[in-house]
Amino acid sequence: MKRLLDYILSSVYILYFWFLLGFFHVLQVVSFHLFGRPVQKKMADLMNASIAYGWLLTGSRFTFHNVQHLPTNRPLIFVANHQSMFDISPIAWFLRRHTPIFVSKIELAHGLPSVSYNLRKSQAALIDRNNPKQAISEIGRLGKHIQEHNYSAVIFPEGTRSALGPMRPFAAAGVAVLLKRAPSALVVPIAISGTGRFNPKGMFPLRSFSRMAWTVLPGIEPAGQTPEAVVQQAQEAIAIASGK
Repeated sequence: MKRLLDYILSSVYILYFWFLLGFFHVLQVVSFHLFGRPVQKKMADLMNASIAYGWLLTGSRFTFHNVQHLPTNRPLIFVANHQSMFDISPIAWFLRRHTPIFVSKIELAHGLPSVSYNLRKSQAALIDRNNPKQAISEIGRLGKHIQEHNYSAVIFPEGTRSALGPMRPFAAAGVAVLLKRAPSALVVPIAISGTGRFNPKGMFPLRSFSRMAWTVLPGIEPAGQTPEAVVQQAQEAIAIASGK
């Protein structure tokens, strides 16, 4: 019976999801050309909120815990574990005041309505994993951008998703480049749990009645530390908070 519910509720959510992408793609394009990036960002924020709250259609619930008093007068580097494609929307929505900009694989720059458009307009770091020189350049450009505007970067140092098993070791290279170009940044870990169980094998079927959580952890001051030490601290804090 549960498996049947998974298929039925997943079908409902997928129809809703693709409607959102098409609807907000039009809104983003129109708002960007008429009013510029600030209004387009608001449309993208609303899209991410709609994606996340739409999980209610599957009977699933999520919580976003953030009791940290994060500064707005310096850039932030959010470091998170990576379980699922659904890791992103709550970060984009609940941390929107910090203008989170993602490090993403270059394949997402085109072909996905709304998402691809917002990645390009937000100046996301779109990296080619097979081209380290290009990846470093893109991440460095993002670091400079958040330093100049007191925005935030979001990076998943595992590199790829660890849906159900233990976390993969965090790579320090991306964070090191961000810190080099944004030397005043505060590193903030985010522990994510449950999203890998929600869609362990893609969008269909999703596992209905799942429970997912995001927890923003205390910031790590990188001054006087190596990037490797900072990333290690972030991974350890995330492992404890997410039960990994």
